[in-house]
Amino acid sequence: MKDPIRFVDLQAQYEELKAQLDAAVLNVLASGMYAPGEQVRLLEEEIAASCGVKYGVACNSGTDALKIALQAMGIGPGDEVITTPFTFVATVEAIVQNGARPVFVDIDPRTFNMDPSLIEAAITEHTKAILPIHLFGQIAAMESILEIAKAHNLMVLEDAAQAIGSTRNGKACGTWGDAATLSFFPTKNLGAAGDAGMILTNSDEIAERSRSLRVHGMAKQPYYYEDIGHTSRMDEIQGAILRVKYQALSAWNNARNANAQVYDEAFRDSEIVCPYVEPETTYHTYHQYTIRYERRDALMEYLKQHGVPSAVYYPVPLHVQPPYQFLGYKEGDFPETERACREVLSLPIQAHLTTEQVEYCADVALHFVRDRSVAGR
Repeated sequence: MKDPIRFVDLQAQYEELKAQLDAAVLNVLASGMYAPGEQVRLLEEEIAASCGVKYGVACNSGTDALKIALQAMGIGPGDEVITTPFTFVATVEAIVQNGARPVFVDIDPRTFNMDPSLIEAAITEHTKAILPIHLFGQIAAMESILEIAKAHNLMVLEDAAQAIGSTRNGKACGTWGDAATLSFFPTKNLGAAGDAGMILTNSDEIAERSRSLRVHGMAKQPYYYEDIGHTSRMDEIQGAILRVKYQALSAWNNARNANAQVYDEAFRDSEIVCPYVEPETTYHTYHQYTIRYERRDALMEYLKQHGVPSAVYYPVPLHVQPPYQFLGYKEGDFPETERACREVLSLPIQAHLTTEQVEYCADVALHFVRDRSVAGR
C-alpha cells in the first residue's frame, strides 16, 4: 500500500476538523474558564437530547462515569452486580471499587454480549443490578435483560462506552436502563483529546447525585458535603473538542459501517467468521470490526508482516486475571468467553480508511486463510 494503514487515525480526524477544533480550543483559553463551564453544559445537553434521555452528566473518564453511576444508583458493600468477564477491566473495576461483588455470566458466542438466558441462574438475594456491555458497538439483548430485571426488581446500568450512536429496534443506547455510561477516550468513535466520559439517565435522583459525586460529594451550597465523592469534572477544553467532533460522529459511524460491508462481502465464503449483527440491531457503530478465526495469532502475525495492523480485544478473560482471583472463578467456568479470547481479532475499521485500504486488509487476511502452505506453518 502507498499510504500506511492506521488502526486508529487521530491525525486524520484533526486534519478534517482542524479549523473548528483550533478555534474551539483557543476560545476556551481566551475565556479563562477551564473548569466545567458553558461548553461542558452544552455538550451534556446535546448528547442527552440526541440519545433521547433527560440528563447527561459529564465526567473525567468513562471509568469514573461507571464508578459514579453505580454509587449514585446505591450500589455498595454487600451488593452483587451481574456482568460478563469479556469486557474492558473498567466495567468490573468500578463494581469492586464501590465495594460490591461482580457476578459473571457467559456471553452469546455470536454477539460477544451478555447471554440473557444465563442471568436468572446467577441472581441471589444479594443481587442489586445487571450491567450489560454493548460490546464493539452493538447493543445487548436489552428486551430480555429488562424483563428479567423487572421480574426481580433489579436496576440496570448500560456500559455503552463503545456504542455511542448505536440503536436497537430504533431505540438508542443509553435509553434502556436506569442509567448508562459513555467513554470519550481518544480511540473511541467519539474521542476527546484525553480522558472524558458521561453518564446518561432519565432519573432525576441519579442525575442529581452523580453531579454531586463528581465534585467531592458537594451539595448545591459550596463546601457543604452530602457524600464521599470524587474529583471527576470534565474540563472545558475537552467539552469544546467533543462538541466539534460530535458534529462529525454520524458521518464517521456511517464510514465504519461502509468499511464493515466491504469486509463482510470479502469474507462471505471463507473460514473467517464475520461479526454477527442481530436482526434487532437497527444501527451498529462498529467501534471494532471483530472477526473470529481459530489460528488467530498466526493470522495476526501475517497481517503485521504485510502492513495491516490489528488488535485483540480481549486476550485474557477477567475471571482468570490475578486481581480478580478473589471472586473464586477458574478456567473453564465461562467457555464461550474463553474461546472468544483465543479467537477474536479486530481489523482496521476507522472512518478515515479508503475503500482500497479496507480491500487490501481483507485480501491479506484471505490470502493467509486460503493459502494452506502459509496458514499451515
